[in-house]
Amino acid sequence: MTNPPWMPTGTVYGTLLNFQRERALWAPRMNDAPYKAAPKAPVLYIKTANTFTPTGGAIALPGGQAVQVAASLGLVMGSDGVEGAVLFNDVAIAHESYYRPPVKMRCVDGFLGLGVECVPLEQLGGIVGLAGLQIELHINGVHQQTTALVEMVRDAATLLATVNGFMTLRAGDVLMLGSDCLADGTRPLVRDGDTVEITAPGFSPTRHSFVKEDAA
Repeated sequence: MTNPPWMPTGTVYGTLLNFQRERALWAPRMNDAPYKAAPKAPVLYIKTANTFTPTGGAIALPGGQAVQVAASLGLVMGSDGVEGAVLFNDVAIAHESYYRPPVKMRCVDGFLGLGVECVPLEQLGGIVGLAGLQIELHINGVHQQTTALVEMVRDAATLLATVNGFMTLRAGDVLMLGSDCLADGTRPLVRDGDTVEITAPGFSPTRHSFVKEDAA
């Protein structure tokens, strides 16, 4: 008997600008209005429950348009701290603003591909051991991106402590550590018929297909 697909039971939070390359690319614009300074706290957003797509599922493309995909790792909260970690495919319609991420671009139905399972932290070397992880993203079997967690601005422990300093993460909540961009500042694009696979050592591969909205 197989286990049912893993599903979040609380709120899923995403983190922006938490990789060194993207933060450096955005640095020249951080003094622009409206804030006129670099963010001092983590830039967070929410992935709402309507976005959850279990592993192996199909994600519908609104109007058949291409969308961005991003490999991320999420910390799953338990009753006594971090319970484990899950791979995610964080999908979004391409947009300009990262200071005020628009809900309509990030919270479209199905726009968070969920990993297979929540892997206990002790199997990954603890929260410190996450820094050694590399996450691979393939589209139609072709390697598109490697995300090295050692390149985060705030490592997992620092990000978690900082967020917990201004809001309470409860059991079942998930804090995604962020996603890296490509060298040109963009993220990989997928279209109708594409399949995305995300892998990392210690995790089962996460796969999602992309289809036109009326074909989902």
